[in-house]
This record gives sequence, structure tokens and C-alpha cells, in this order.
Amino acid sequence: MKFRNMLDIGIKDFIDVFLVALMIYYIYRLMKESRSLNVFIGIIVFVAIWLFVSQILEMKLLGSIMDKLVNVGVIALIILFQNEIRKFLYNLGAHRRIKRIMSFFKRENSEGKEKKEDKETIMPIVMACMSMSSGKVGALIVIERIVPLDETVETGDVIDAKINQRLIENIFFKNSPLHDGAMIISKKRIKAAGCILPVSHNFDIPKQFGLRHRAAMGISQTSDAIAVVVSEETGGITVAIKGKYHVGLTAEQLGKLLAQEML
Repeated sequence: MKFRNMLDIGIKDFIDVFLVALMIYYIYRLMKESRSLNVFIGIIVFVAIWLFVSQILEMKLLGSIMDKLVNVGVIALIILFQNEIRKFLYNLGAHRRIKRIMSFFKRENSEGKEKKEDKETIMPIVMACMSMSSGKVGALIVIERIVPLDETVETGDVIDAKINQRLIENIFFKNSPLHDGAMIISKKRIKAAGCILPVSHNFDIPKQFGLRHRAAMGISQTSDAIAVVVSEETGGITVAIKGKYHVGLTAEQLGKLLAQEML
């Protein structure tokens, strides 16, 4: 009986440690993606010192001071990293396994309708990108997914129009006043154009990539959006997703990638 109780306690302790380790790992990934890894390491070091001082050395005065700092620090961290926390919760809800579970509650007719609508959304984007690629017209198209891009939309001009190949090409035409900014596609509509994106300062970005590519990387790091770039110099098509580039895409590869990520 005692052995069984000890075994149950051991399993509970193992699950407890495993869940804590899993939580720390996901926080580490979140901080790494948002370029706040040094802050995360600093927090871990502070917590380690706090535990060492209060639990091992049992310094009451210093321990109580650090206790107060921890209590205030938790609130400060929530305020400081509210965007990262929001992104984490959005990504948690958008996890593919959760989507698969939720898909069981949908009817087959609605799934077929959604696939048709997604195809109608993807094809004009692909055709416009291929046309602009052949003419070496620079373009930056951002497709919103789970994380809302309302703040980014506010930096440009609201259009709110149906996705259309000609409209996309006209927006990025060299003499158009909106061609320098980014186009935001949200809920299967062209929401805005001429938008300003956060620029990534990652040193790993290839030197031949310009400001559009850095902006695409920036928005892919701060959200779960898909950023499609058409190079004005080479005509090459690049997609940035979750802080990674997919370079030199053909029409078939672009369509397949968008369909895979948007569904």
C-alpha cells in the first residue's frame, strides 16, 4: 500500500515537473520569436537567485525584498509583454490539433464551401503575383490569419474590397501612391493598402533582400500572418511565415503553400 502511494506521488511529481518544463519551453520559444530572449534569460536568472536566497540561504530580509519585487514584477511583465501573451493565446487556439477537433463539429457542406472560398481567395493572389513577377513590379501582400492586424491596417488606407487580380496589380503599379506600402488581406477581402509594417533587424536575412523582405519578416515574427513578397529587382517570389523565408516560388508552389497555411 505504501509502495503504491509512493508510486502515485512519484507520477504526480513527474507530471508536475513535465508541465512546468513544457511551460518554460513554450515561453522560451515565444520570447525567441519576439526577439526578447535576453529578457527571458534575465528573468530566469533573477528567479534562480530569488529561490537560492529565500529557500536555501533563508535570508529573511533580502528574501522579503525579492518577494515584493516578484509580486510587482509579475504585473509589470504582463503589461510589458501583453502583445506576446496575446499572440501565445491566439496561437494556442489556432493549433492544428484543436482545429481538427473543432472540424468534427462542422458539416461537410460547410467544409466544401470553405474550400471553394479559399480557392477563390488564393487564385487571384497567385495570378497577380505571377503577373507582377514577370513585369518586375514590387509587391508586399500580407494575409491575416488568427492574430488580428487592426493596428497595421490603421497605418494605411482602408479599401475593403473583394480580392481581385486587377485590383492587386493596380495597387502595386509603379505610379500608384499605394505601391510602396503593404496590402493587408483580412477575412477574404482586401482590407487596406499602403500599410507600414515592423521591419526585422535580424542579421541572418540575406543581404540581397531589401526593405520589403525585411518588412515581410518583421510581420511574420510579430504575428502569424503570411507575407508574400515580389522582388522589384529580380521578380522573384518569396513568402515569409513564422520568421522563415520560402524563396524562389513558382505559381504552383505559391498556390500550394498558401492553401496549406490558410486552410
